[in-house]
Order: sequence, then C-alpha cells, then structure tokens
Amino acid sequence: MSALKRPEPRPGVLAIDAYVPGKSSAPGVDRIFKLSSNETPLGPSRKAIDAYMAEAKRLHEYPDGASTELREAIGRAFGLDPARIICGAGSDELLNLLAHAFIGPGDEAIHTTHGFLVYHIATLGSGGTPVVAPETNYTADIDAILARVNAKTKVIFLANPNNPTGTYVPFDEVKRLQRSLPPHTLLVLDAAYAEYVRRNDYESGIELVATCENVVMCRTFSKIHGLAALRLGWLYGPSHVVAALNRIRGPFNVSQPAIAAGIAAIGDAAHVEISRAHNDKWLPWLISEIGKLGLEVTPSAANFVLIHFPTAPGRTAQDADAFLTKRGLILRATGAYKLPNALRMSVGTEEANRLTVAALRDFLEHDPEKWEPGFGKDHAPTKK
Repeated sequence: MSALKRPEPRPGVLAIDAYVPGKSSAPGVDRIFKLSSNETPLGPSRKAIDAYMAEAKRLHEYPDGASTELREAIGRAFGLDPARIICGAGSDELLNLLAHAFIGPGDEAIHTTHGFLVYHIATLGSGGTPVVAPETNYTADIDAILARVNAKTKVIFLANPNNPTGTYVPFDEVKRLQRSLPPHTLLVLDAAYAEYVRRNDYESGIELVATCENVVMCRTFSKIHGLAALRLGWLYGPSHVVAALNRIRGPFNVSQPAIAAGIAAIGDAAHVEISRAHNDKWLPWLISEIGKLGLEVTPSAANFVLIHFPTAPGRTAQDADAFLTKRGLILRATGAYKLPNALRMSVGTEEANRLTVAALRDFLEHDPEKWEPGFGKDHAPTKK
C-alpha cells in the first residue's frame, strides 16, 4: 500500500515556478499607465467591440466547438487552409497543448535563455526536461540551439520576435534551423508580435509550415488586435499536428464572444494598420530618447523595449521600478527571465511614452537619497 498521505502531483509539476503577470497597480497613485503587459495602447477595433456585444443575447448557447467561421476568416486573411488552423484560449493554451501532445517523461524541449516563460512551464508540466540554449546579444543563437539537439529533443520553442528582449531571428536563419533538425523534432514558431515587425528579412513562419511536416506557427489576438481579455489565439500547422491537438483540446475551448470579436478584428485591416503606424512612430522614439539618457536599450522589432540599468546602488532596475511606480508608470520587471537589472516597457500612448522618458530622466538626475519615501509620489500623474 502507498505511503503517501495525500494526493501528490507527478514529478516535475512542483518544480514549476508559477507564471507571474506584470503588475497592474500602484497603491496610493491616482492615475496609472500600465506598460507592463505589451497591450496595444489603441485598444481593440470598434467592429470587434460591437461584434462582442452582439453576442450577449446568446450567452446560454454553447459556441461552435470547431471555431469554424473564425478559422475561415483567418484563412481568408492569410491565404491559408482553414483545416490546418486550430484556435485556442490564447496562444498560451496552444503552446501547452503542443507540449501535452509531443513531450513526455524522458523527452527534452529546447528554449533560449530569455525565452517566453510559458515554454519552460509547459515542458515541465508535461513531464519533459527543459534545455536552455544561450543567446547572443539577447538574441536566439541558432548554432547554440542546434548544439543541444539530440535524440531526446521533441520540441524547440522559438519566439520570433522574442519576449521580453524584442529581438528577432532572420528568416534565413530560421530555415537553417529547420533544415538541420531531425524529422521527429517539432519546431514551434511563436509569432505573437509578427504584425509589428518591419524587417525585410523577417517571416512569421507561414512559408515553413506550408512546406514542412515538423513546423507549426502560433499567433495571438492579444497584441495588435487588442483582445487580450478574451484569450484568443490560433495555430497553423501540418494536418497531422492539428489532428493530434484537436483530440486533446477542450471541446468548447474558445467562447462565442471571442470568436465573434476575432472575426471582426481580423477583418478590420484599417484598425490594424493604425495600430502598426502608432508603433512605427513611438518604438524608435522610445529607443532613441531612452538611449539619450545613457541607458542601454535592446533593439526591438516588437511593441516593447527592454531597458538595461546600471548596477550602482540607487540606479538599479529595482530602484527605477520603485521610482516609476510612484508616478503611476507600471513597467515589467524581468528577473524571472534571467534579466534582473532590466525593465520591459510596452509602447504606450503619446502621453505615457513622454511621461516615462521624463520620469527616467528624473530618476537618473536626482539624488537617490531623496527618492524615499515621497519624491516620486509627489510627481505622480493626477486624474483628468
């Protein structure tokens, strides 16, 4: 008889450090600018909001379990076969489904040093062993990944662009990675920020998925489409991968309001272009203006910047985070990503961007001994 005195999770589960989202509050501050979660500052399409609201009268009905109309809308937008698309409750669910389907005890999955935290969590949660490939200049290093591939490697997770660094791997390098993999290894291209990339040598992964049996691409409606609260994502993959995932996903894993909003959002090309144009203006502005302050900023192809801080007492990322929070400016601490002396800042509204740069200037120019307890708070934005 078992000596266990209570149910215990299987090995690997308790080794997981639970994912902690970016903070969203600043106690005692009247007005908050949340720049910690890479949310679009322009919000969702008005058409998506209307489509969502129209579903209120149907909340007693189950949604279409296959998300048929949404998959067809995605297929039209990108020229893809809807039968090779699967939708999920955010791309996070799809990443976990991939791990559940293809990783088990004794298997390995590779991700990079500063890769998205869900890769590590999903691998451990499926009983597999995460293998970390070092990066070069905060960018995925294809040779480092390939050096860690062996017979046990079942999945490689590659965020492109990567969160939280904002760096990307050119398409030629992604193709080289795929060509060098054994056929049993699945390459997962996480293209959550693909819509923001303005680089001629970038491709989200659609071309590789169309021609390879061991590549899938994940996308999300949480970023440029502004539907983060609805938890909606999609995956394009080979038919055999999609068939496997459909066997283990929940039968109604996407809600009807999310389906309706997603159809409207992906059909509103004008709103997407406005959001992209806003990012095109303010991303380089932030990189330039923060750089002028003497802070290192990792070049980003997404809708956020990674800001590196000195190690001198009073000038660290933790000091900056406390200072900015008192002004209602909420950035993302990146210690969990092995970047303890950096903060990630989402591109915000014009007001939020300018206030953050001004606050960083004050942070660097003023005597640290005067920051506590009231300096930053005294200069916090007020309600309008």
